[in-house]
Amino acid sequence: MSQSAPSAASPSTGSRRPATTIHLLGAACWAVTIGWAVQMDMGLWGMPGTMGMSFWSFLVMWTLMMAAMMLSSMAPLALLYGRTITTHRGPRLTAFGGGYVVAWGATGVVAFVVADVFGDMAAERPSVAQWVAVACFAAAGAYQLTPLKMRCLEHCRSPLAHLMHYLGFRGPLRDARAGAHHGLFCLGCCWALMVLMVAFGVMNLAAMVGLALVIAVEKHWRHGERFARAVGLVAVLWAVAIVVDPGVAPGLDPDAVMRMDGMQMGDMQMDGADG
Repeated sequence: MSQSAPSAASPSTGSRRPATTIHLLGAACWAVTIGWAVQMDMGLWGMPGTMGMSFWSFLVMWTLMMAAMMLSSMAPLALLYGRTITTHRGPRLTAFGGGYVVAWGATGVVAFVVADVFGDMAAERPSVAQWVAVACFAAAGAYQLTPLKMRCLEHCRSPLAHLMHYLGFRGPLRDARAGAHHGLFCLGCCWALMVLMVAFGVMNLAAMVGLALVIAVEKHWRHGERFARAVGLVAVLWAVAIVVDPGVAPGLDPDAVMRMDGMQMGDMQMDGADG
């Protein structure tokens, strides 16, 4: 009796490969983002506003941040989507992931404008900036409790129904479209949490890690919906805390802006002396 030779890789191993690759890419984005922050001497808590970056530099940095924070959360859908692909697996999954990242990276345009405007406001009109920070947390907390948040979260937690919709996409951009569509649902789920980056400071690494953990728990824990509501209540309480101490929202804290301006002026004076 003949016995067929075992395959080089089991189906389960091959099906897990897309998720593993996405986790590795997410880790690489974390490494690059942290390295960038260290190079710019931002420290763990980042700096307010756009940190003096040009629009294009900010957009690249923001896209890396979003990829670092969000790629791992799309791994379950990537695992399912990868099982439907029989040819050109690598390029098609790359297009899927690229569409997802583009959907999130595009929000960097709005983030740049908001960070620039409110960063200047923190220096020139500190009382207004304080109430903007309060509004950011209050709005994020309120959104966490809305039916729209729960609907988008349900999509991210159980994407199988949407996977069937994606299988109907046709054309050379079908995979990028599927990734972008999923990214927009994730944006609907998490945009309010990302608004908090304006209040925390855009390159606040501690806030990035904390929000990434919140997003992961919301999407993967079996009590994720209850956890999302609890996060909403915490955000509302944080808004109250900012009224007492603006320093708990360092991205819109006038003292932090003044310290950053002082550092920049000192660097300019040193450069002038060296010249």
